[in-house]
Amino acid sequence: MRLTTTLTKGLDTYSIGPKLRELRHRKGMGLVELGRHSGLSPALLSKIERGKMYPTLPTLLRISLVFSVGLGHFFTERPPAVAVVRKQDRLSFPEKPDETDVPYHFESLDFSAKERRFNSYLAKFESKPVEDVKLHTHDGDELLFVVTGKLGLYVEDQEWTLGPEDSAYLDARRPHGYRRIGDSSCVAVVVVCQ
Repeated sequence: MRLTTTLTKGLDTYSIGPKLRELRHRKGMGLVELGRHSGLSPALLSKIERGKMYPTLPTLLRISLVFSVGLGHFFTERPPAVAVVRKQDRLSFPEKPDETDVPYHFESLDFSAKERRFNSYLAKFESKPVEDVKLHTHDGDELLFVVTGKLGLYVEDQEWTLGPEDSAYLDARRPHGYRRIGDSSCVAVVVVCQ
């Protein structure tokens, strides 16, 4: 059956071929191996991946079963490859919303990304330095990168001073906290992976 330009454009929006290639690469599987598992020829699979052919639903179902995904995987919109957050679009939030004198404010650097594997923030330590650092915990790991100023990092009963371009990686399940050191403001990038 010959497809019209309208049908071809409509099918192309689903990116079935690139989605198939992505699934195959994630599993480290070649076309021949996928062919053995699905009962389809490697040549046919290659044509589907390159967008030279559109699979029928039974063909697509055979492929789906190999990767343990539903047919819906191929018909849902793919998230964009890049999610840009402009400086003027970021919102600033205090560390604790109900308090007036908070040690820092943070801005989400990746809020427009729909399927994040981590969260990243710009933390601004502008208020007066605090003497008593409140420690907190959360699941996952955390990476700090100091952009400007000096930052005191506290993990359990240890303390480190980080300066510009210093970084620290920590297990966020351990009690930790931070504060600005000195009179000038401190800015750091915080990446949290859970």
